[in-house]
Amino acid sequence: MDDRRFRKRTIFLIAYLLFALLPIYWMVNMSFKTNEEILSSFSLWPQHFSLASYKTIFTDPSWYSGYINSLIYVGINMVISVSVALPAAYAFSRYSFLGDKHVFFWLLTNRMTPPAVFLLPFFQLYTTLGLMDTHIAVALAHLLFNVPLAVWILEGFMSGIPREIDETAYIDGYSFPRFFLTVFLPLIKAGVGVAAFFCFMFSWVELLLARTLTSVNAKPIVATMTRTVSASGMDWATLAAAGTLTIVPGAIVIWFVRHYIAKGFAMGRV
Repeated sequence: MDDRRFRKRTIFLIAYLLFALLPIYWMVNMSFKTNEEILSSFSLWPQHFSLASYKTIFTDPSWYSGYINSLIYVGINMVISVSVALPAAYAFSRYSFLGDKHVFFWLLTNRMTPPAVFLLPFFQLYTTLGLMDTHIAVALAHLLFNVPLAVWILEGFMSGIPREIDETAYIDGYSFPRFFLTVFLPLIKAGVGVAAFFCFMFSWVELLLARTLTSVNAKPIVATMTRTVSASGMDWATLAAAGTLTIVPGAIVIWFVRHYIAKGFAMGRV
């Protein structure tokens, strides 16, 4: 009976894995074809292998600049989000104050709000301040969604650290900055990794704010990919190649924080 159940689970997991990987494989498959082959025939692998789409992305500034712009504002957002969330999460995990639970819930409601709700206020504010079409504009807009999530994740990791560690450090003469950076922060490095990962993923795939708040100088790759229609039609091969390359940064980040994410699941905070 156990062997039969194990066999069914194995078959189900293999089927699910194939189902999940099929769109990715098909996109990679299309990226090595020409547009003529994509539109004229159905094949599981390229009949005429071509790297022309990747050459276009790596040589055309309108394409590779999109990746550079995305990495810049995503990196800025990750650093600011984690830096702001760390002291806030520490305060929620270590101190009780009037309305603390209400403030914590209010932070999470910002994360639940659709980005379209804040689109017009951000647009008018950035137009007035001259921040339109800049990397910092998108990074600051994404803070509204990433900081609450980072605070929620980090607070869970910090609450798992005994308060006796704080008291012992203060008795030993540690100042708060020294204690936080040299003692406390290494203990929650898994939480920092998980929070940084989720901040990266939201900023990397978010389209509405990134597309509206940029035009030329800071236009991200997600916005560039929506503008592949020309007089000759949709450039399917280049779009597939761009999508394949878009997966790479996320896969790299997942590889480096995979152990931290597993620990976050074990703690019930992911």
